[in-house]
Amino acid sequence: MLPLIDFEGLTRVATTNDLKNGMVLDLDGQLWSVVWFQHHKPGKGGAVVRTKLKNVLSGKVVDKTFNADVKVEVATVDKRDMTYLYNDGSAYVFMDKSTYEQLQIQPDVVGDAAHFLLENQDAVVAVHDDLPLYVELPASVELLVEYTEPGLQGDRSTGGTKPAKLETGYTIQVPLFLTTGEKVKVDTRTGDYLGRVNS
Repeated sequence: MLPLIDFEGLTRVATTNDLKNGMVLDLDGQLWSVVWFQHHKPGKGGAVVRTKLKNVLSGKVVDKTFNADVKVEVATVDKRDMTYLYNDGSAYVFMDKSTYEQLQIQPDVVGDAAHFLLENQDAVVAVHDDLPLYVELPASVELLVEYTEPGLQGDRSTGGTKPAKLETGYTIQVPLFLTTGEKVKVDTRTGDYLGRVNS
């Protein structure tokens, strides 16, 4: 794979005034996703843009301040609608909904999304130069509680929650009244219980 520098005509350039959340920047050959940004005009001196950037591959988050109107390289990230098919033991296999092409994605790229993945579930896979960068799930998903201890009425010593193992194998905290076999709504960004799903 040739470095981006060799394709000067293909790399998009924006200024720091054009930044948007979710935009992926190519800074010194590393890809950083804009998590948050704010334009700031101090009393003296020129305007600046404060940002929180997340390294697309390592997940590390850093604060970076740019001068306003500075040119930055924007990486061309292709967000594809895909369906999760199965885990083959070493990688997660997704299928592109438009081309039916299958893509194997390593566990470290899938990251925490793996906690909420069920077969045939829709996801967005961000790809750059044929390299999968990350998997984006809907903000919330509905999953079955595979096992949780029976709730005890009046037991408030645990703060009103108990662990529940979901059908994906991931464990979250749920209210005491929930029982095995119920469907719950879970926030895929935090792993928080959002509510019971009435079937």
